[in-house]
Amino acid sequence: MEQFPEQASTNWIMATFIYTFGAVAVLLVLMGLVLVDMGMVRRRNVLDTVVQKIGAAMVGGFGTLLIGYPIWQWQFNQAFGVPSPLWQAVKDWWLGGSFTSTPSRYIDPALLPEADVLQIFLVFFVTFTMATIGLIHTGVVERVKPLPFYVMSFVIGAVLSPLVGYLCWGSLSPLTLRGTHDFDGIFPLYITAGTFVLVLAWRVGPRLGAFRSHASTARPVGHNVGLVGVGMLLILFALPFVTIGSGFIIADVGFFGISFTESGIGVVIVNLFASILGGALTGLALGYARKEATWALLGPIAGLVMGGTLFDVSTAWICLLVGALGPFVGLGTAALMRKAGIDDPKVVPLALGPGIVGALLCGFLEWGTPTGGYIGLEGDYAVGVAEITPWWQLAGVVATVVVVGVPALLMCLLFEKFGGLRVSEEAELVGLDVTQWGVSNFGDDLRPPTGPTGAAQGIAGPSVALPAEPDGLRF
Repeated sequence: MEQFPEQASTNWIMATFIYTFGAVAVLLVLMGLVLVDMGMVRRRNVLDTVVQKIGAAMVGGFGTLLIGYPIWQWQFNQAFGVPSPLWQAVKDWWLGGSFTSTPSRYIDPALLPEADVLQIFLVFFVTFTMATIGLIHTGVVERVKPLPFYVMSFVIGAVLSPLVGYLCWGSLSPLTLRGTHDFDGIFPLYITAGTFVLVLAWRVGPRLGAFRSHASTARPVGHNVGLVGVGMLLILFALPFVTIGSGFIIADVGFFGISFTESGIGVVIVNLFASILGGALTGLALGYARKEATWALLGPIAGLVMGGTLFDVSTAWICLLVGALGPFVGLGTAALMRKAGIDDPKVVPLALGPGIVGALLCGFLEWGTPTGGYIGLEGDYAVGVAEITPWWQLAGVVATVVVVGVPALLMCLLFEKFGGLRVSEEAELVGLDVTQWGVSNFGDDLRPPTGPTGAAQGIAGPSVALPAEPDGLRF
């Protein structure tokens, strides 16, 4: 078999390591989400929350690895004139595809230059999906059944998230070639996750005691909210490496945004932290003013989501100011959610609201900035073929909401008809750790609650026989 040693050039190997680190760093984002939920759920649900989040992320990642990635590659086959572009992408990039399974030195650079880099980018998409699923799960913790959520996670990973990426994220995506601009995955990650959570949280209903008093349980309150700060810092640690993966590194030329916008690694990282710090400052002020620590802890996340479409094309001052608006947008979104009776204090306020507003602001602030295209192509696919505009940013938002929201609603209605989406009231009162796994993450939860302490923890409820703690195991 003919070999192509140019696939192992030093420049391409170095790019492979950079993208590998970016892909693995996304798992730290998932780890941060695990810590956030560990702090914000009630202690009787901690173990089941962690298991369900990690399990769903793995199922969604498998969907992307199996068949999702070819949907994103479809745009490149279209631009390069490959016959039957979607079907060819499937044959090349599904789990058993020729490009997925062949070592790079056996792949002709004329067919696939930088084969190692694109193979690693497949892993980047897998972990990206895992983070998306983890974020979606955060919006429906403590009440959603595992099986329906696992099925939904597979569909998101195999179809929905890659399809949004195909439409809105990439230099040759159909909407990018007309003026829709993204950089940090605002459309396929944050707006996608927020839209899905909005539908799912509406259909699954609020936790017992969330909006109305319940005779058998107290209002849901996180048992250790301080863990939210630890999770947030872990996410912030990972984001610079993830951000670098959201662009093209062209040896001896420079760094470009994912839509082939003129940029630089240093500028992108400075803008990232400007948005983070802007959100942190206003979040801190809101937290103290409202005596709500979660705004102080999660303000940086709202800031980075607000600025995510701007990192590659804007300046630090603009990103700082836009990021500073994030917690205010999040606060307003949270108020709308409470008014609608939808129980999600985290994902829709922090991802969907700031994601949409930030994307639209990008259209106004960078109106006329060239975007789209691919190096070496001409005509409709030339670099800078499109210009960022507010209406094409809106088109990207609408496309994402429709592509994600309609299937989400259909799947919810289907599961409601066949088995339901939500755990039983008895399971929710006793705790999902004991109900699902027969054990508790905390040893004292295995003892029947007595007195006002048990009532304050929201453990009291119907008489249920609790299993004895197994020998040799301590959770």
